[in-house]
Amino acid sequence: MATKGVGMANKGPSFGLSRQVQDKIDSKYDSELEQILVEWISRQCGSGVGKPEAGKTGFQTWLKDGCVLSELINSLFTENKPVKKIASSPAAFKQMEQISQFLNASEKYGVTKTDMFQTVDLWEGKDLAAVQRTLSALGSLAITKEEGTYKGEANWFFKKAQENKRDFSDDQMKAGKNVIGLQMGSNQGASQEGMSYGRPRQIM
Repeated sequence: MATKGVGMANKGPSFGLSRQVQDKIDSKYDSELEQILVEWISRQCGSGVGKPEAGKTGFQTWLKDGCVLSELINSLFTENKPVKKIASSPAAFKQMEQISQFLNASEKYGVTKTDMFQTVDLWEGKDLAAVQRTLSALGSLAITKEEGTYKGEANWFFKKAQENKRDFSDDQMKAGKNVIGLQMGSNQGASQEGMSYGRPRQIM
């Protein structure tokens, strides 16, 4: 008698809902954006990082050990590079550690938490669209900061809107508070008379 399901314990094919969820995530992966990101990373880091095979699997394999990503974030700094040690390793935990260093450095650079992928999104290939989102956010920041470190085309990423900081004097702040107070109207003479909160229910 043949035994069913042998070897399925690790990571068999996804069925039903999990398959649908994965398909939805996969459909968000953008192959045109992949080409832009690959071209940008190659220019940004130099020929040493090579280029991946086209397609999602090639893209994941290229970035999976975290080294290319670490080179990328370091290339956006002229000095005090955030990732101190970049070393390729066959060990899973070392690769994940390298990815984490990239994520921490990206956050310090200014990428928001909502634009960050999780380590498993890349390492296990769970959500490569999220990886693309993080890299796009990084590219946009690099263009916006205009620090002279960005080596891609100007039209590859959107320039982020610059924060418009305004300094108000204490007097202006106080005047503003008065306006808000007046807009809220007056509650003088208001009472809870006639309100029926917590009245017991009449049971007939």
